[in-house]
Amino acid sequence: MNLCAKGQPITFVEHGTPAEKAGVRCGDVLLRINDSPVLDLIDYEYLTAHKALKLDLLRDGREIFVTLFKDEYEPLGLCFETTLMSRMMTCRNHCVFCFIDQMPKGVRSSLNVKDDDWRMSFIMGNYVTLTNVSDVEFARIIERRVSPLYVSVHATDPEVRTKIMRNPSAGRIMERLSALKNAGLRFNAQIVLCRGLNDGEVLERTLADLSSLAPACTSVAIVPVGVTKYREGLTELGTFDREQSRDVIRLIEPKQKENLSRFDTRLVFLSDEWYLNAEQSLPEPEAYEAYEQIENGVGLLRMFEEDFRYALEDREPRKTHRTFSIAGGTAAYPFFRELYRVLEPYGINTDLYPIPNRWFGGNVHVAGLVTGSDLIAELVGKPLHAPLLIPKNMLRETENVFLDGMTLTDVETTLGVSIHTFADGTELISCLFEE
Repeated sequence: MNLCAKGQPITFVEHGTPAEKAGVRCGDVLLRINDSPVLDLIDYEYLTAHKALKLDLLRDGREIFVTLFKDEYEPLGLCFETTLMSRMMTCRNHCVFCFIDQMPKGVRSSLNVKDDDWRMSFIMGNYVTLTNVSDVEFARIIERRVSPLYVSVHATDPEVRTKIMRNPSAGRIMERLSALKNAGLRFNAQIVLCRGLNDGEVLERTLADLSSLAPACTSVAIVPVGVTKYREGLTELGTFDREQSRDVIRLIEPKQKENLSRFDTRLVFLSDEWYLNAEQSLPEPEAYEAYEQIENGVGLLRMFEEDFRYALEDREPRKTHRTFSIAGGTAAYPFFRELYRVLEPYGINTDLYPIPNRWFGGNVHVAGLVTGSDLIAELVGKPLHAPLLIPKNMLRETENVFLDGMTLTDVETTLGVSIHTFADGTELISCLFEE
């Protein structure tokens, strides 16, 4: 049921808030604010930013009106049945590289959800295609001043983008992005690069088109396509080897210099995987500017290193020498092997275990997709030093559960070792120096 069809049921009114003082009750149904219907959280936040509000409520079958005054942007104090105050918008694309289509059978249902919700893009930084947005909804994006958005572009050539997404609406991307710019709104862009599909001249055009939209286009991340071993019946995709990754780097670096001169930003950024695949050093920290595309793995390793080295600065050597076992993905193993050598004068040695991803297979080598069964397959019988340290992003957010459904306790029991997690370089240093 679309909650907004009959209004937004109020499930809780916070004590001492403007809504409570005005007499709004739990169980009331919010119909309109200042005579405008409230479709979802975006409408609610936009409409309640004003100082003077008239709320149309349904109470015990009767429509009533409540007027209240508050500070600008002061929260109203109402809670609703769902965070978005409506259903999540799902994806109707059939992208040739969709990672969900490459999942093994039997995974938990939440891993098979294909969302393409522009509201989650604004609130959480999720990437959306704008292909599944109707003209009416897109007009609401403009009207509600939703900015910045995070947009999966992949290609601006209409034919290529339609081929990638297998959705006839996909070719309108430049029309949509230009409308955002004309409205004074901003967006960050993402390109998942597939060899032989949207690289080469297609990529050159995409970057030229996006740069023409700067500064509305704030940043562009380029990431290599990820493929798993579960691609039976799916479109064959070209991945990038060492030399091809180096070609991509050679293409992008001059463009970064040009953009820096034109826009005072490099604008286009490569994810860490390109440099790891190419067996080349990562750019220096300043090359990532404000780490705008960190969620795409752009500068993730440099940020980790910066936090790690900063947290290490004022540390004294450990009172007792100790060896730690640390597990991670195979892609960044050379980077961390070199970084952790700086710990030796502090009385800390590390046994670093790169974990091959057997569960996904393919070219999946990052730590965040390592599963519990991968850890067990690689580490069972190995001489582990307790506690075993692993990156926190191997686990589901707020839960000690891996992508394959195994729990942290399951893995600890099988390996016979306690496991501690760390979210960043600062937390890792804290773990290493605990006596």
